Amino acid sequence: WDRCQMLNIKGIHTTVGQEQQASMQEKRVLEDLEMPLARRETETLFQEQPETGNQYLEDTLLRSYLKTHLPPKVLEEVHQDLERFGNRLLTKIQPLSWECELNPPVFQQYDAWGRRVDQIHTCSAWRRMKEISAEEGLIAEAYERRYSNWSRLYQAVKLYLFSSSSGGFSCPLAMTDGAAKVIESLGIPGSLKNAFDHLTSRDPEKFWTSGQWMTERRGGSDVANGTETVARKQPDGTYRLYGFKWFTSAADSDVTLTLARIADAEGQCTQGSRGLSLFFLRVRDEEGKLNSIQVQRLKDKLGTRQMATAELWLQGARAELISAEGRGVAAISNMLNITRMHNVIAAVASMRRMISLSRDYACKRLAFGKLLKDHPLHMQTLARMEVQVRGAFLLLMEIVRLLGLAETNLASEQDQLLLRLLIPVAKLYTGKQASAVAVEAMESFGGQGYMEDTGLPVILRDTLVLSIWEGTTNILSLDVLRSLAKSRGQVMAAFLSTVQKKLELASGTEELSPGVQRTREAIGSLRQFVEATGSEQAQTMELAARDFSYSLARIYTGRAKTGITEPWNGSGALLMEHAARPDASSTDVCAALRWCNQELCPVAVESGRGSYGGGAALQDSALVFGNS
Repeated sequence: WDRCQMLNIKGIHTTVGQEQQASMQEKRVLEDLEMPLARRETETLFQEQPETGNQYLEDTLLRSYLKTHLPPKVLEEVHQDLERFGNRLLTKIQPLSWECELNPPVFQQYDAWGRRVDQIHTCSAWRRMKEISAEEGLIAEAYERRYSNWSRLYQAVKLYLFSSSSGGFSCPLAMTDGAAKVIESLGIPGSLKNAFDHLTSRDPEKFWTSGQWMTERRGGSDVANGTETVARKQPDGTYRLYGFKWFTSAADSDVTLTLARIADAEGQCTQGSRGLSLFFLRVRDEEGKLNSIQVQRLKDKLGTRQMATAELWLQGARAELISAEGRGVAAISNMLNITRMHNVIAAVASMRRMISLSRDYACKRLAFGKLLKDHPLHMQTLARMEVQVRGAFLLLMEIVRLLGLAETNLASEQDQLLLRLLIPVAKLYTGKQASAVAVEAMESFGGQGYMEDTGLPVILRDTLVLSIWEGTTNILSLDVLRSLAKSRGQVMAAFLSTVQKKLELASGTEELSPGVQRTREAIGSLRQFVEATGSEQAQTMELAARDFSYSLARIYTGRAKTGITEPWNGSGALLMEHAARPDASSTDVCAALRWCNQELCPVAVESGRGSYGGGAALQDSALVFGNS
C-alpha cells in the first residue's frame, strides 16, 4: 500500500504489463526522496520570474502622450525609432546592465613594480554602454534639433527608456548633457568647439563623457562656502588647479567642469560665490596620462556601484577658464537645469520599471489559492503606485516640453517663469516619490524582493540617491523660495494664472468635475497661504518650504483642460488634461481623480496646525534634542 501510494503521489499508475517500468520509476522516486529538495530531478520550476517586454510598446501612457502632442510627421519617425530602440533594450542592453552590476569598477593605484598608475578599470559592458549612448544619439539628439522644440522631449523619452537598463550609465550622460549645455550657452567658443563636438557626437570612437567636480570636503550643495580649490594663472593664459575633490561621479570620464577660486598676484582668493569661476579640463592627456590628478580612492557607496565615484587630488591640473571671472555659479545654472531634469528622468524610469515588474508578477504568483492580481488589496496597492508614476511622468514631460521651447527661442515669458519654478519642484518631488514607490514595489514581491539575485535590490539602492543628487529635498525647496523672491512674485503669478486658466477650460467636463473642484479648493488654500505669509519672517517661509513645494507639485500635476473645444497647443498636459483628451481611456480618468483625492495643498493644512508659526522652530529643536 505504501508503495502504491508513493507511486500515485508522483503521478505513476501501474498495470500488470507495466510492473517492470513501475519498479524502475519507484527506485528513482525513492532516490529522489533521499535527496535535498533543490536537487530532485522531478521538481518543477518553483516560480516563474517577472519579466517585461518592449518598454516602449508596453508603456501606453508614453505612447498616448506622444500621439497627443507630437506633430504627425515627427510622431511617425520617432515611433519607428522608439520601437526599434525598445527591442534593442530588451535583447542587447538589459543583459549589459546586469553585467555592469556584477563587475563594478576597480581602482589600481600601483602596478606590479611599485609605479603609481591610478588606473580605474571598468568592465567591457560599461564601455559598451558608452558606445551605445553615442550610437543612439542620447546626447546628440537634443543639440542637433532635427525636430525643433520637440528634440529635447524626444531625447528625454529615449533616456527614460534607457535609464533602468543603463547599468548606471545614465549618470555620466546627465553630466555630459550638462557640460554640452554650458558650452552651448557660452556660444560654443572656439577653444571649446572640439570638446562640444565630442560631447555631442554619434560616433562611438569620438564620443566623450564629462564629469562634474563640484563637491569638496567642506560642502556639497554649499559650493559658495565649501569650495577650496585654487586656480593659478599661467603665462600662456591657462590655469593650474590645486585642491581636493571629495565626490566625483563617473571619474573615468574624458573631461570635466569644475569650480575653483582664482588666486591673485599675492595668492589671495575672494571668498563666497563671487570668488568662484568655472573651468574646463581634460582628465588625461593624449598619451592617456592623468592631467596632474591623483586618485585617492573609490567611494564605497550604497548604490550606483556600477559607476566609479572617486576622491581626487588636483595637483596642478591644467584647465581653461570658461566663465567670466567670479561668475562660475551663474555659469553652471544651465547645467543644473539639465542634470536635475536627468534626475527626474531616472526617478520616473525606476518607478515605471518596478511597477511593470510588479504587475507581471501579480499575473504569475499564486498565493492563498489565487493569483496576486485577484487579491483586491494587492491590486489597490499597485493602483496607488500607478497613479504616482503617471503624475510623475506627466510632470517630467512638462518640464522637457518647456525646456525644448526655451532652447529654440519659442518660449513665452510665462513658459520661462514656469520652467524656472518647475525644474526644482519636479526634481525634489519625484526623488521622494521614487524612493517610496521602490520600497512599496519591493514589498509586492514578498521575500523575493529582498533577494540580491533578483535584481530588485539594485533598483532600490540606485533609486535612493535620487533625493540626494543635484540637491536634497530641503535644498531644492529653498531654491523654490528663491525663485519666487528673485522674480518678485512673477513666478507665483504665472503658476496660479496657468492653473486657473486650465481649470476654467475643464469645468465643463463632467467626469472630471470632482477633481476640478478639489484642485480649485487647493488653489484657494495655496493663495491664502501665500497672502498670509507675505509679511512673515523669513524663518516662517523656510519652515514651510518643503510642504509648499509639495503643494506646487501636486496642484500642477492635477491641473486640467478639456482638449475638446480647443486645439492641443502644448500649453501643459498633466493628469486631468491627459484624461480630458477626446480619446482618453477610463484609466486616464481614474488616475486623474485618484490623484486629486490626496491632500493637494499640505502647506495650508500644516499652517493651520501651527507648524510654521511662533515657536515652531524651537519646538522642533526640542523634539530632536530632547533625549540627547
